[in-house]
Amino acid sequence: MFVTKQIESEHKDLIHDVSFDFYGKRMASCSSDQSVKVWDLGEDGEWKCTATWKTHSGSVFRVTWAHPEFGQVLATCSFDRQAAVWEESFGDVGREGVKSNWIKKSILVDSRTAVTDVKFAPKHLGLQLAICCSDGMVRIYECPDVMNISQWSLQHDIQTKFKCSCLSWNSSRMHPPMIAVGSDDNNPSGGGKCQVFEYNDSTRKWTKVETIVAVTDPVHDVAFAPNLGRSYHLLAIASKELKIISLTPLGRDSVIGNQSVVSRFEMKQVASFTDHESPVWRVSWNVTGTVLSSSGDDGCVRLWKANYLGRWKGISILKGDASQTRQDRNFSANPSQNPAGAVSQQSNEELVRMNIKRNSGWPSFNTKKDQGKTYY
Repeated sequence: MFVTKQIESEHKDLIHDVSFDFYGKRMASCSSDQSVKVWDLGEDGEWKCTATWKTHSGSVFRVTWAHPEFGQVLATCSFDRQAAVWEESFGDVGREGVKSNWIKKSILVDSRTAVTDVKFAPKHLGLQLAICCSDGMVRIYECPDVMNISQWSLQHDIQTKFKCSCLSWNSSRMHPPMIAVGSDDNNPSGGGKCQVFEYNDSTRKWTKVETIVAVTDPVHDVAFAPNLGRSYHLLAIASKELKIISLTPLGRDSVIGNQSVVSRFEMKQVASFTDHESPVWRVSWNVTGTVLSSSGDDGCVRLWKANYLGRWKGISILKGDASQTRQDRNFSANPSQNPAGAVSQQSNEELVRMNIKRNSGWPSFNTKKDQGKTYY
């Protein structure tokens, strides 16, 4: 049984994103009030705000945690065309314990338009950070010295030729680095709204290896499933429908003459669901890549899993408060009982996406957010 609790976040505007750290004991929230708040889970199961600060001069769209191997590090992106990297430092001990401060270690200002998403690379790739912008550019930065995260160098510029809304790293160690990028462009003639890029060691460049032409509706979120030894990749796409795409490599990269031949993939749509009966906003996998969660405007979080024949089916539906209308729903799950949390609400005037991630055995639930309050 899930127990719903409410956190008075004290954000003064719409909350765009919520992200849990690797262990699920800390979470960060960001808002259109230009601030970020960090919350810690106490021994009593209650969330306590331990830090709050103004980060950008515009709405903060995303916040994400780096792997704890690199310390307590956050990255944020904003409408002000900037992405920033923050590191926690500890001050004096007060009545309420040690007071933590978050210091801006670096600010990335190469973007000419709003930065719509920011993600740290998998740990085995080192301390790298990918950002995507509404002008169609994906930029990858690297911190050469993990002991000094003030220095970030721009390693790659990737031109997607469409408006970028979201991105996802492939965490597989058995394959070259890979990134999926989605677009929320409403132009139906723009072709496939999801592209896959792969890093080629021979050319030291990122190359577009696939365009998923089956997805022509605006893409709100993409997520690669964790790959624990599979010979293929699974990519979940949140759009008008929920789609799961498998990508099977057909061969290794090779060089013929002076031209590099990049590996191609055999793509197959293994599942497509319209159960939300509304746009799907967020998707997220559990750590083993076997259970997928999705959220949509129907106020529900749905869990999906494949059977032994590889057929994907819904295994659970987590509904919002039945006493509320479809236009004003809230769903939440207690993360102390289930290593995941969720929020879902739709407003007639404005819809704001929210992503709650927990790197744990259960999938994280990703939905939308209301104004000034957080539920879990």
